[in-house]
Amino acid sequence: MTGCYFCEKKTEPTYKESDTMRKFLTIRGKIVSREKSRVCQWHQRKLSTEIKKARSLMLLPYVVYEE
Repeated sequence: MTGCYFCEKKTEPTYKESDTMRKFLTIRGKIVSREKSRVCQWHQRKLSTEIKKARSLMLLPYVVYEE
């Protein structure tokens, strides 16, 4: 078992699941690295493109400002 979130659930990352995508973003809105998120290489590539799609459709923020 690889320990990958998407391999274990047998799903693919999609931009439509913004709640799932938020798990792989930092507090500031950056994409978490593969080592920290424990996602396999294949899904990390797909995850980053899906997060970018969700950002362009305004489902996820580009930057999070904290006051």
